[in-house]
Formats: sequence, structure tokens, C-alpha cells
Amino acid sequence: MNGTMLQGFSWSLPSDCNHWNRLAASAQRFATEGITSIWLPPAYKGEGGSNDVGYGVYDLYDLGEFNQKGGVATKYGTKDEYVRAVSALRDAGVQTLGDVVLNHRMGADKLEKVLATECDPANRNETVADPRVISAWTHFTFPGRRGRHSRFRWDWRRFHGTDWDELEKRSSVFLFDGKHWDEDVDHVDNGNFDYLMGCDVDLTDPEVYKELIHWGRWYLGQTGVDGFRLDALKHMSRDFYLRWLSDLREATGRELFSVGEYWSPRVDDLVSYLGDEKTMSLFDVPLHYHLFEASCSNGNVDLSKIFDGTLVSTDPVHAVTFVENHDTEPGQALQSFIEPWFKPSAYALILLREAGYPCVFYGDLYGMPNDGGIPAVRELPLLMELRRRFAFGIQRDYLDDPDVIGWTREGDEHILSGAAVLLTYKDGGEKSMCVGASHAGEVWDCVLGDEGKVTIGEDGCATFGCGGGRLAVYISDAAALVLEHDWIRLVKTEDASPYEGPDPIATIEEAGGTWN
Repeated sequence: MNGTMLQGFSWSLPSDCNHWNRLAASAQRFATEGITSIWLPPAYKGEGGSNDVGYGVYDLYDLGEFNQKGGVATKYGTKDEYVRAVSALRDAGVQTLGDVVLNHRMGADKLEKVLATECDPANRNETVADPRVISAWTHFTFPGRRGRHSRFRWDWRRFHGTDWDELEKRSSVFLFDGKHWDEDVDHVDNGNFDYLMGCDVDLTDPEVYKELIHWGRWYLGQTGVDGFRLDALKHMSRDFYLRWLSDLREATGRELFSVGEYWSPRVDDLVSYLGDEKTMSLFDVPLHYHLFEASCSNGNVDLSKIFDGTLVSTDPVHAVTFVENHDTEPGQALQSFIEPWFKPSAYALILLREAGYPCVFYGDLYGMPNDGGIPAVRELPLLMELRRRFAFGIQRDYLDDPDVIGWTREGDEHILSGAAVLLTYKDGGEKSMCVGASHAGEVWDCVLGDEGKVTIGEDGCATFGCGGGRLAVYISDAAALVLEHDWIRLVKTEDASPYEGPDPIATIEEAGGTWN
């Protein structure tokens, strides 16, 4: 089976507290489309309440259950709705990954006077002033929860530092007395990149570790998620997740597949973080940047080197490949949104190849309402279907030209499987590629692109063409006929919006589509 992950949200989802219901209603559809796992957004209460995307973590135990930060529901719904969505996805055969944000806390309930040293924000190893007392938002009492699920209270002793002094109404980076930044974090940026935002959790504190293990066991038991997406790894002690994941796996007896976000364009950083333990997979950030550069470099990118220096080429077993995510969309801190003309090619490069575990972005699949509306990638449902049905078997690479590259999949026991893919950067071109002698004499049809049919020679090879700056995908004529039969269900109409109604793609059935 070709696994495909879906990032089941975008930053710009409406704050209507209805997203868990959307996902539950679409569970069977996701499974039929070939989605094998869904990365769900952070489920717990953020400092912004129902307007918080989930990364400004306030209370890990409030999954939309308590009246805190302006209401009960999170941006995505209530705890009961979350649990029902996880259950519906599980019943459909789709695994769920909970987004875990343990690096920081925000939105404290009370101020504390703390002796702290101000650090240079550009180099946290350097101090810029003598220690002094600041007033910090570091005391978390969770009055709306009243001790339910955990009686642990957070105060300044459980953090390394913070970024705001209420006494002087001033932002900087403040290191608390007796604390030090962890060493096993990223050192390329800012001298030491332990501190990211809010109140930086001291993961080396024994009481903190005990509490986060308690929360992990509670969260898994309450929700039934199958694993985790781990946020902000470059800012956290590497040793923490080696211990935390191991302890949770031992306690639960479960695999707990996990994928981490170590945001670096340098593949050596990712390889070093994985180490010999390889306790998790990582998102292939270097590949994302290669795709972004290819989309906006005006012909100055060598496509034959698109996979050089990427995690999928270095450690494909632990690489989760992606085109976009919530942080790269327009307006976000890591904005690197791939130009629309190259999006189909970018998705072909992760969906139709054998290496890596591809992750499709919700905003690319359904469009986004921000900036006046960013349309969905029209070809993406078809590419997902091609992966689900036909992208199997031996892969032959033809990554030998800066402007025209391709590869083939020979197919295997999956009915009518096999595919040939060609993409161009500037001018159109053609390439002789082999799909295997078992296909000799077959006619293959271009099902994505404007090219015609080709006949496979006795040696299993043929010359495939592709227009300038385009993508072409070929499958056998017989496979194309089967695909055509189901074509209506691959077309997302304008009415099939996840932002209107509980089922993002309900109108496909109304248009007469079938799901065989």
C-alpha cells in the first residue's frame, strides 16, 4: 500500500469551532482517497482561546472541555468532538497524529517577580545587562479547570526564561536565575536557539518531565490518537524526546509513529538529530526549499539535482516529504509558498516516487480563504489517485538533465499498475524511458498533461514528451479507461469547500460521482 499523510488543517481555517466535525464527516472519503494518516492540529487550549491555531499553548489538559480563555471550545471544536473525529477516522482505517507542542507556554494567569539576566536576542550566549528583578507572566493555575486531570501548577521555576518584563513593559530574552539554556539544541541561529517564544519550558527539570509523561499517558488514553507530530524540535533538548517517546511506548505497548519538525534547510542537521537511535521520522525541510527555489528561480535551478542534500535521498525510511505546510503559507513566519505553476510538479515529486512518506497539505487540497482566496491545486486529487492505484513497482530514474527529468514505475501485482512521469522546467522536451518488458506493445496514455499516446516497444521502452514548464503522467490505456470511469469523483468543484458545510467534498456525490 502506498501511504499518504494529510496535514488536516491550514493556518487560515475559520475560527468556527467546527473543524473536528468536518474531519469526522469526511473520514471515509479520506480513506478512499488513499489517506493513511492525518496530522491533526493542536487540540488543546491556546492563549487566544477559539482564535488560537494551537501553538500558543496555555493548558494541555483542556481539549475544549473547560471555560478558559474566553470559552469552552478551541478553534476546532470541543473535546467530545475531537474524540469522535479520532474514532471516526480510526473506524475508516485512517491513523491520527496529534500535534504535540511542549516547548513553551503562553497566557499565564498570574505575574511573578523573578531575578533574571537579559540576553542578546541575536546571541543568547551573551548577556547585555546585570541580573535584575523582572515581573514575568509565568504562574499558570488554570482556574477554569480547578485541578481536573492534573493538579500540577507551573511557576517560574519550571521555565528557563521568557520574553516580556511587565515592570518595564519591554520585550527581550530573559534567562531566569539559576537556569541555563540547553546545549543539545540548534546553535547555528542566535548562538543557542533553545529559546523560541513565551515561557520556555525547562525540559531538564525532573518535576516537569514527570508531569509531561503523565500528560502523554493521559492524552493517549483520552483521545486514542495513534502517534504524534512533534513541534519545534530544534529548540528542545534532543535527549528529552529520546526519553519521552521511549517511556510512552513502553508504558502503552504501542508503536506511536511520530514525525518531528526540525526546521533547517541543512540535511546534516536532520541526520544529526535522528542519530543512531532514529526514534522518529522528520519532515524533509531541505526538499521543501528545493521545490520552493525551483518554483521562483527564473530558470536558474538544475532539476537533475532536485533531491541532492535532502533527507529523502539520505534516509528515505525516516523522511516525511511535503510541499507546503501551515508555516509556509502566505503571511506566516516561514513563508516560502511554492509558485502555482510548479505545484503539480512538486506534488508529483513526492507522491509518485517510491521513497519517503508524502504529506499533502489541506490548503493545497481544498484551497484557503486568506488573501482573498488561494485556490486548491487542481491536479492534486488526480495525483493522489495515481499514487493510490498505479505508482507501484520498480522505479527507474532519468534525473539526467537540468530542464527535463523523469522516472518510471514498472508496476507490480496491483491491477494495471505502472506509470511514467516527465516534468520540465523551461522548454518542453522528450525522453526515452523504460517501463519494463512486461508492458511491451501496450499503448500508454497521458492522463495528466496535454501529450498524446505512446506505444511501448519490445524492449519495454518508449519516448515520452512533455510541454514547457509542465508535468506529464502516463499510464496504460487500460488503466486510463478505468480512471476515466471514476473521473467525476476526482474533480473538486467550487462548491466542494471545506469552509462551507460539515463535509468538504459532499457535492461530488451530488454530481454523480462514485467511490469504487
